[in-house]
Amino acid sequence: MLMLPSSVRIYLATTTTDMRRGFDGLAALVTASGFDVFSGHLFVFLSRSRDRAKILAWDRGGYVLGSKRLERGRFKLPAFEAGARTVMLDSAQLAMLLDGIDASQVRRSKPWTPIRSGIDTTPRS
Repeated sequence: MLMLPSSVRIYLATTTTDMRRGFDGLAALVTASGFDVFSGHLFVFLSRSRDRAKILAWDRGGYVLGSKRLERGRFKLPAFEAGARTVMLDSAQLAMLLDGIDASQVRRSKPWTPIRSGIDTTPRS
């Protein structure tokens, strides 16, 4: 699993991308979508046949571009609202996407959150 800080966002483009695009072409797509390409967030793009993916990020004065090609199968898009141009993913969803796992078939348990209102703060003697 990818371990990324919670401050790093992962944005998946829901429209297909020409995989011939390099650093500058993908950065132009990010900027045209209204995002800050220099934010350090990850921007994921899929090919029309959804067997290729590219991930663009900015790191310490330069672009980082990663790619993956599936030899069998296709990347499965997560569920998203009609008309959405981007979908935000977490690191587990990105890992499943890159492994070719259909995240819509995966069921997650509800995340645990601490109860803050019922905390007894009275000092004990």
